[in-house]
Amino acid sequence: MSTDTLLSAQDLSVRFGGVLAVNKVSFDVKQGEVFTLIGPNGAGKTTVFNLISRIYTPTTGSIAYRGPQGMLQLTDQAPQDVASLGIARTFQNIELFEHASVLHNLLIGRHTHRKTSIWQDLLFTSAVREAELKAREKAEEVIEFLDLQHYRDSLVAGLPYGVRKVVEMARALCTEPKLLLLDEPSSGLNVEETDDMAFWIQDIKNELGITVLMVEHDMSLVSKVSDRVLAMNQGEVLAMGSPREVQTDPAVVEAYLGSIDDVSSLRRQPTREVA
Repeated sequence: MSTDTLLSAQDLSVRFGGVLAVNKVSFDVKQGEVFTLIGPNGAGKTTVFNLISRIYTPTTGSIAYRGPQGMLQLTDQAPQDVASLGIARTFQNIELFEHASVLHNLLIGRHTHRKTSIWQDLLFTSAVREAELKAREKAEEVIEFLDLQHYRDSLVAGLPYGVRKVVEMARALCTEPKLLLLDEPSSGLNVEETDDMAFWIQDIKNELGITVLMVEHDMSLVSKVSDRVLAMNQGEVLAMGSPREVQTDPAVVEAYLGSIDDVSSLRRQPTREVA
């Protein structure tokens, strides 16, 4: 394992009853890169995310992560401790508190940095006041970074879908992660919003120095922001390399479009006129 490796998954497998959802998947994520998982629906991409964030436990295999105290095994960590290790994530289906403001949602993302006790909180001591100020300062920094000033005090329930996507990413950034997991960040976005998402991801990597591990279907977004891509199908690795290398790999093309014979056959099918 190289010194710039932030996360290393080795021979990951997970079985749900008789279904082998992920089968011997291995990859390394390097510090400071955008690493993307692609593949058809049901390929096992989100399952890999859930293994890393400890929602699932692998049946076999290991996940090493360079935490605050050096390399550790994520499989030995409790799910509630993952965020404090510097790993944050978003979800394909947005998970926000809809009847709270944008600011309050971001402040919730600061909970991993709270060191005060319940008694200090009840008495609202000077330590609590200082912690509250630091949390607010960080939330405001993220609001400015993602141009959310206009929505700071708005309830999430009244926001457009595309803005909610950015708010969820903002809450994840408030945890000050080393590794940010983005689960289909462009899902449900229009072309302009997807372009904006590409801009934010590049800034998160280049300006904040945060490593990004992403699951994505939109290949234009993948090509714009990814340093390396891993393609999966039916729980297994098909190919890994640059976006161009993976997109032109014959096994990847077949997984998305079918075999060359299948594609040729479809092209020869006569079109039916619509009455």
